Amino acid sequence: MVFILDTVMCIVTTMPQTKVPLSKRERTARRLTLCLMTEEKQRRPRPSVPYGPTAKTVAEGVQKMRKRRQLTIYELSALLKKAGRPITPSAIAKIERGERRVDVDDLMALTTALGVSPAALLLPLKDSPHQSIEITGAGEVPADVAWEWASNERSLPLSSGDASEAELGYQLHSLPPGRRYLRSRPVGRAVEALRRDVDRVVEISQRSQSRHPSEFADRLAAARLSLGRLEAELARMEAEREEFDRSSREELERLRQEAARLVEEQSRGGGDDGAGVD
Repeated sequence: MVFILDTVMCIVTTMPQTKVPLSKRERTARRLTLCLMTEEKQRRPRPSVPYGPTAKTVAEGVQKMRKRRQLTIYELSALLKKAGRPITPSAIAKIERGERRVDVDDLMALTTALGVSPAALLLPLKDSPHQSIEITGAGEVPADVAWEWASNERSLPLSSGDASEAELGYQLHSLPPGRRYLRSRPVGRAVEALRRDVDRVVEISQRSQSRHPSEFADRLAAARLSLGRLEAELARMEAEREEFDRSSREELERLRQEAARLVEEQSRGGGDDGAGVD
């Protein structure tokens, strides 16, 4: 019934765009055709916007984190409004269904309201090297590597090119000065390697040693090796410091002796001049 009324109203309001005289029946038929075409166009579903894998991950992440925080859509909307980035409850529902895009400001506001880091929405919460994560622009990446990249610990592996050059470029362009300096020092790299190895040991231990005995042993050995490297680097730094202190003390003693010699020479020179005047 509604469709019929809409069609009738459309026939009444539509004017034919032609200069050729038409009969009343032809004009009515043309108006009816135009109205039916308009109605069909309005009812036709809009083509869906193509979403990449990261957009889908964000949509799933928002819903999971909201439920973990035991927040309703309305409560999350209120938090976003309070934070100065209002998103209506219906818009949040569309985000979770993957029907609304999330721009970078929305993403930051959502992570703030949910009390998580941006990585918690951009990546699935899995970091086993046996799992993979699809990242827009990078394809399938090992889950642990993806999280290290998102945590600003390393670059993503490239299919081609020099890996060391890529890592250098990553450190140069991705890290602030303080972190870049630390990462460039051997001790900083040793600390990072040890931390990663210890993380792997803990992860495998939690998954059950009985199922992965060889992997656990390998990771434990790698962690011990990293610890040995760190201890060696710290010992080297300590030796360098002691050598620097020793050299500094020797240099300071030399300067003192030189200063004493100059004072002595000046003293002798002053005495000779005084004797000549008398």
